Amino acid sequence: MVTLNSVPLVTQPVQIFFIVLVIILFTPLLLNKLKIPHIIGMIVAGVVIGPYGFNILDNDSSFAIFGQVGLLYLMFLAGLEIDMYHLRLNMRKGLLFGLLTLLIPLVLGVLTSVWLLGLDWITSLLLGAMYASHTLISYPVVARFGITKAPAVLIAIVGTIIAVIGALLVLAATVNVRREGAFDLLAQAMLIGKMVVWCLVLLYAYPRVTRRFFKSHNDKVTQYVFVLAMVFLAAWTAQLIGLEPVLGAFFAGLLLNRYVPPASSLMGSIEFVGNALFIPYFLISVGMMINVRVIANSETLAVAGIMLAVAIVSKWLPAFIVCRINRLDYSSEGVMFGLTAAHTAVALAVVTLGYNLGMLDTRILNSTVLVILVTCALAPIITAANAPKLKLRLLAAEEEDGVIRQTRVNNTLITVANPASASPLVDLAVLMRNDRGRHSMFALHVRDENTNAAKNLARASLDMASKAAASADVGIETLERFDLNTVTGVLNVIEERDITEVILGMHRRVGVIDTFFGSKVEKLLRSTNKMILINRMFIPLNTVTRIVVWVPAHAQFETGFSRWVRGLARLTRQLGCRIIFCCNADIQPLIRGVIYRENYGIRCEFSTLETNDDYILLSNKILDDDLFVIIGARANSVSYTSSMAELPTFLQRYFAGNNLLIVYPEQFGEGPALTSFVDPLSTDIASMPSPLWRKMRNIWRRISVVRRSFMRRHNNRR
Repeated sequence: MVTLNSVPLVTQPVQIFFIVLVIILFTPLLLNKLKIPHIIGMIVAGVVIGPYGFNILDNDSSFAIFGQVGLLYLMFLAGLEIDMYHLRLNMRKGLLFGLLTLLIPLVLGVLTSVWLLGLDWITSLLLGAMYASHTLISYPVVARFGITKAPAVLIAIVGTIIAVIGALLVLAATVNVRREGAFDLLAQAMLIGKMVVWCLVLLYAYPRVTRRFFKSHNDKVTQYVFVLAMVFLAAWTAQLIGLEPVLGAFFAGLLLNRYVPPASSLMGSIEFVGNALFIPYFLISVGMMINVRVIANSETLAVAGIMLAVAIVSKWLPAFIVCRINRLDYSSEGVMFGLTAAHTAVALAVVTLGYNLGMLDTRILNSTVLVILVTCALAPIITAANAPKLKLRLLAAEEEDGVIRQTRVNNTLITVANPASASPLVDLAVLMRNDRGRHSMFALHVRDENTNAAKNLARASLDMASKAAASADVGIETLERFDLNTVTGVLNVIEERDITEVILGMHRRVGVIDTFFGSKVEKLLRSTNKMILINRMFIPLNTVTRIVVWVPAHAQFETGFSRWVRGLARLTRQLGCRIIFCCNADIQPLIRGVIYRENYGIRCEFSTLETNDDYILLSNKILDDDLFVIIGARANSVSYTSSMAELPTFLQRYFAGNNLLIVYPEQFGEGPALTSFVDPLSTDIASMPSPLWRKMRNIWRRISVVRRSFMRRHNNRR
């Protein structure tokens, strides 16, 4: 490999960082006009400014550190943005693709290396591991087009993990044979055993530690630093047991996926920092490693041509076979091939190790550099060419199924009484936001005094609401209103802004004679038929493990039935948890019908209740990490019964320490037509036999409930 000994033009840290920022800033602006993926521009810019270009910057330790961080960040984002529900649906396809994208490059690489390049079998196996591995360097392209949940992307991600793990196992085996002179089966078994133990430890520890940390620390900066620390801890421990750090970063993304909702402010911060700094730094560092001068070397061109043909064909064949088997279109095939075609970090590590061990010569090393250059340039182009077609096909399929309702309008009013309650209420509204139609949000503070203290309180409350929405990249309009009283102000805004739902904070009792909801909420319920949501949370929303919904009889006949089902389904999809509907058998098919028709893709279960009083029996089954949703009913409505009048009393008595969301649906109007559906993926938890682990979990939960009840009584006696 050709190396340069001259001193780079720029060596000062401030100047180096400025040049990198200029490249990150102007490369996308320039290449967007030329219709070229900006990823290629980042890599080409790295070639130009690197030691093998004009030698403006040196490929020193700073680029090595930031480049490695960017690669780990890229894999972490890939795991974090995966829709776990759709991942489970495409798991078998992904496993098939992973085996093919591992074995086909491995076999073709070994055969061509032996027959065409004249290498021995052990060295050919090492080179085959290089062909089998790949990097999701073009993942930002599919993220920008919003197709990360497409089956082709999910299949490619699963295949990437299998291919990288398999390539590392082959690499370890060949190195053992080279050093020891024979294949060490015990060493391979030890590596697999350590990998299994590592996965189990992280699978047990990460969710528990993350939930506990998020409960006690609500600051977004602290949560962001914690998430990054967990990612690099997983990467470091993976490296300690002999795996690639990228596998640890990806696995950490899968485990933290549940606690970082896609629409949350934390997710916005993670994506912003990664796409603005770390990932571009990685792409530039890849370009700085590429020596373009090897192209002019005639001794390398023939070898490089063979290796490049094997690298491209062996990654295209698995995508072609899997798409034909699963009847996916050509745009999906192009996206899968584009995501898995690039060879970067792992490939360079494999050939560098082989070169240091004397297994590979200089021409193989330089040819690998050329393969990295071409595949890194080719993969984003192919992905960018097929991603818009796949996006249009997905949109067309959704429109044919009636999923997208662009004419559907949601106007949410969030009443903020003080700065402390503003952020949680806005977070709830953001997670329930309708992203398939027009959705406007309004934050309202009503004051009935014209004093400076009242004005300052209104300004502080609305500023907090605006910051919470801005951190999640959601627009919100703040309204400060001076009116006779709070209820009158809310009612006037409902009429002026055509509000469809109102989100309130739970009233806190200030006296013995005070009611559970408070006089303001009760008056508001009597004065409007719009959907009202009353929220009380003791823990952050992203730490909720289950959503348990109690639905009264005849709730399907109310006007707002489908609206509240859609809202809870969107909340469940964002949180990634499961939702349990406790209702009678007549309502269950209609709830399934709404969820299926909208294609939300959530884990929903059903528990059959016979009477409206059965929600009292749920008091011992609702845990501290659950969100208990009560579907209420206004007086004289279809689903209202005499027992509903005692609802506030029972909530205060039996659910005083639980997280509550009380929903009063829109009523006394004309509702949309409902269709029923029997979803094979949803289950009736009352009739379905439970496996042993679920029975043990339920027993432990009941023990926990009894223990908490005993502690509460003991504290009250004291």
